[in-house]
Amino acid sequence: MYAANPAVNARRILGSLSTYLLLTLGLLLAVIPFFLIFVTALKSPGELSNAFALPEQFHWENFQRAWTQAHFGTYFKSSLIVTLSVVGVSCLLSLLTGYAFGQLRFPFRNGLFFLFLIGLMVPTEAYIIPLYYSLRAAHLTDTYWALILPQIGMSVCFGSFWMRGFFSGIPRDLVDAARVDGCNDWQAFWHVMIPMVLPGLWTMAVLFFIWTWNDFLLALVMITKEGLRTLPLGLAMFQGKYTTDYTLTAAGATIVALPTLLFYVLFQRQFIRGVTAGAIKG
Repeated sequence: MYAANPAVNARRILGSLSTYLLLTLGLLLAVIPFFLIFVTALKSPGELSNAFALPEQFHWENFQRAWTQAHFGTYFKSSLIVTLSVVGVSCLLSLLTGYAFGQLRFPFRNGLFFLFLIGLMVPTEAYIIPLYYSLRAAHLTDTYWALILPQIGMSVCFGSFWMRGFFSGIPRDLVDAARVDGCNDWQAFWHVMIPMVLPGLWTMAVLFFIWTWNDFLLALVMITKEGLRTLPLGLAMFQGKYTTDYTLTAAGATIVALPTLLFYVLFQRQFIRGVTAGAIKG
């Protein structure tokens, strides 16, 4: 047994090294493109021949030029209005539907849950045209509602599926004990269950924020007014206008990606805790 320990330890060390090497490689593949875009945004047009070289002088004014020339201030406000509205309403509705499907017993529960799952299985491209005509008939195109309402519908489909797993993992005995202590259904929901599913809620909020902020197709189809464009759509229009100015385009791309990166960095612990909690319960 003792003689075999060095071989076993060597295999464990090699396994750990290979795991760290693969993780490091994946990290580099994810970070290098963002780094190159950021470096390009700081260069002058004459320094673009070598993409990996650092600029001789950092041209921070490229960000200011991209912000003013592309009207990113207006687009940022539109993205903020749409994203905060979608995340707030979708999280609340997902909590309620997840609680209903995970804890309550009512007729046609499985059938209704399957209808929610259809929203996950059908791609946006399949219904974007009838959705456009429906919203146009309701005089909602070229309004924030044309972006907020469909995004809420798509987000709640995933949120119901996601939160159902967390609510299903709450022991019924704990809920019954809360009712014995005098809690009604709403008090048991808000004071007992919500604290237990907070990791999943935070993870879901991060995903909703990233998906809504980066949405492009819905804004492209539903919005024609410049004042209502979101940042991804504004970046596409800006790129078409300044096709040959790669430094300004890179600065614009950095501005668009920065909020999602910051949001994830701020809530990464809650995000990882929710993902791991879901993996353990699953």
